[in-house]
Amino acid sequence: MQVSESKEMVLKGVPAAPGIAMGSAFILDKQDFIVPPRAIMDKEVPIEIARFEEALIQTREEILSLQKKIGAEMAGQHAQIFDAHLLVLEDRMLIEEVIKGIKNERFSAEYVFSKVLKKYVQVFANMQDEYLRDRITDVNDIGRRVLKNLMDESRFHDFENISEEMIVIAHDLSPSDTASMYHKNILAFATDIGGRTSHTSIMAKSLGVPAVVGLKDATLHINNQDYIIVDGRMGLVIIHPTRETLKIYQGEQNRIVSFRDRFERIKDLPAETKDGKKVVLMANLELAEEMPMVMKHGAEGIGLYRTEYFYMNRVDLPSEEEQYQAYRRVAEAMSPHPVTIRTLDLGGDKFISSLQVPKDMYPFLGWRAIRFCLARPDIFKTQLRAILRSSAHGTVRLMYPMVSGVEEFHQANIILDEVKQGLRDEGISFDEDIPVGMMIEVPSAAITADLLAKKADFFSIGTNDLIQYALAVDRVNEKTAHLYEPGHPAILRFIKMVIDAGHKEKINVGLCGEVSSEPVMTLFLLGAGLDEFSMSPINILQIKELIRSVNFKDAQMVAKKALTLTTGHEVEEFCLAKLRELAPQVLGAADKKRAQNKAV
Repeated sequence: MQVSESKEMVLKGVPAAPGIAMGSAFILDKQDFIVPPRAIMDKEVPIEIARFEEALIQTREEILSLQKKIGAEMAGQHAQIFDAHLLVLEDRMLIEEVIKGIKNERFSAEYVFSKVLKKYVQVFANMQDEYLRDRITDVNDIGRRVLKNLMDESRFHDFENISEEMIVIAHDLSPSDTASMYHKNILAFATDIGGRTSHTSIMAKSLGVPAVVGLKDATLHINNQDYIIVDGRMGLVIIHPTRETLKIYQGEQNRIVSFRDRFERIKDLPAETKDGKKVVLMANLELAEEMPMVMKHGAEGIGLYRTEYFYMNRVDLPSEEEQYQAYRRVAEAMSPHPVTIRTLDLGGDKFISSLQVPKDMYPFLGWRAIRFCLARPDIFKTQLRAILRSSAHGTVRLMYPMVSGVEEFHQANIILDEVKQGLRDEGISFDEDIPVGMMIEVPSAAITADLLAKKADFFSIGTNDLIQYALAVDRVNEKTAHLYEPGHPAILRFIKMVIDAGHKEKINVGLCGEVSSEPVMTLFLLGAGLDEFSMSPINILQIKELIRSVNFKDAQMVAKKALTLTTGHEVEEFCLAKLRELAPQVLGAADKKRAQNKAV
């Protein structure tokens, strides 16, 4: 425990993942690599200088080779874009400053170079001339290349260099950043931007660490090694907490642990209401390494395996064999329960550097998910082959993301049939009857669910995107976070419409958005007839306790009444009141207060 002489400061943001963490802050730079300080001995100085000079030579050779290749392929018209890179590599002032830094500071070449590079970037950023400001991209690019040649590239994007338990503070965290945090010394994280259903928040829940997003200017107020508290339930970050504050939060932390332990007794019991209605509680999965957590919390399958994280933190695309082995491992571990593998969902706030896809001006509305897969059948087919092969080792379901209508589903299935025939010709086994379903996450799909249900084997409602598309709210933008209403009447009607359309065609309907793990919404979803709930593993037992505490008939009455209400505020207030009446034990004190804040 640390108590600072500085005055306590409280920052308010958006709750992203529940829990409380206390510890020292680690400020993550906006660039997408981490260069930890590594002290060196006097005798290592000439070695580090030689390493730096060798990295410059190696980088120069790479640039010249690339320039030659571009010149040959494009008749020389674009080759000159690398001239600026070469000028940076030959800048004597920069080179001498790095060498001087190695000698005087006694740190590694990569650490000193990264510090000097940041200074140069700042100089360019402050220039009035627009052309010179635009050269920041060149400086950053050449910097990455030099650092790649100085460092182990496999550790270029991860957090293994954080040797102590820390709380990560950043302006933003990409999905690849948060994926890199798994099994690292990360107590919690907080960011300046983001909403409660951004993929940063989703990954925090899967990692089981508290998180707060949308703090606006946390990186301006927090310094490295500052002792802070992250309250992921209330969306608070407390800098320089007093002894009194620390004592209060230590007590809260103990209560949270005790609250979660209460549900362990029902881990192996079915998710069944008191009057016999059974549903299935599954887990959302980002990384295969999360399987122990999935098993620990008694999931009855994987309702959503987000495969895009398998493509991140690498300089190339995953091969068919790599994907097959990863999917097979999850299928075998979960057997006989189903594993629902969603095909690559690139786009929105998820970008994969190895694909060299330019950022879209409107990323959530542009070239993403199934649209990307249909446009790049080479990548799509490789993944489909891997998924189909894995289906021979467990109960695997295939799911397409962001389908907007019957035509897209049909086009995807044509490619799937081609892949199946190819595997048959090669004598490779797979489940010939593998269920093929789709995500319902855009309004057009919800409205035409009756048509889609005739084609699909199952539905999974993706409320994270459905809410943002239906309500015109960017889910990663903290400025519109207050407009993101899961209980909005339009969302309730979409959900009920999809469930009814699916059941009419006798197909199962699940929900894999963050709404499925919100106790205040569970009564409605249960009463509306949802068959499968898929969520972050840490929420499963709380939701199971809720389901086992109520009658299905009561939940149906809640759903029927909720559908008659006119605002999201009324819906959440009503559902919260019924939850307190029917299953008060599933709400911890902080959850009750947060639910009240939502409803007021």
